[in-house]
Amino acid sequence: MITIKSVQVGKVVTEGAPDASDLNKRQWTSAFRKCPIEGPVQIGPLGIEGDQVADSKNHGGPEKAVLCYAGAHYDDWQREHPELEFGGGGFGENLTLNHLTEAEACVGDQWSNGSCILEISQPRQPCWKISRRWKTKTMTKEVTQTGRTGWYVRVLQAGVIAAADELTLLERPHPDWTVARANDVLFGREVDRMAVHELMNLPALSQQWKEALS
Repeated sequence: MITIKSVQVGKVVTEGAPDASDLNKRQWTSAFRKCPIEGPVQIGPLGIEGDQVADSKNHGGPEKAVLCYAGAHYDDWQREHPELEFGGGGFGENLTLNHLTEAEACVGDQWSNGSCILEISQPRQPCWKISRRWKTKTMTKEVTQTGRTGWYVRVLQAGVIAAADELTLLERPHPDWTVARANDVLFGREVDRMAVHELMNLPALSQQWKEALS
């Protein structure tokens, strides 16, 4: 059973000092830090009500309305980084999910909680903000190498969503294209040119990823 473990939203904040020599203390502006919300919340084509985006060029929009992340990954991160304290939203995600990872979720999947309908549009491409958030310079690289990236969804049908909601798979048009495999193609772990061509031509794949693969 796929369930929503927690729902998170973030506000745009500026942290650090503009003249800091230490990269971990340097000023940055982001809505990466997400906080859990209780009870049902509205979700629409541009994401979850109350969630903000600082960098609208690279984040947000209809094709990256909501970021999902596998809750099971947090056990791995905690084991590998016992010096850190992880929790839902720690990788910038809006929805932390139980019993679904990149190895099972597929590009084009449509999932519903009975109210809204979400469609997987692309894996998340890890950026420097992951390392900045955890003050660990290797963290973004680790996310890429492990494949624990998370994935973005479109909101095909607006509605309400809440922690503990069950998600039902409505459609799976591309069962051969898990999020994990798409990651392998983009990051060069699968180099078959025909696979690249096939992935690029998936109707559900976001335009940003199609451009990245071309």
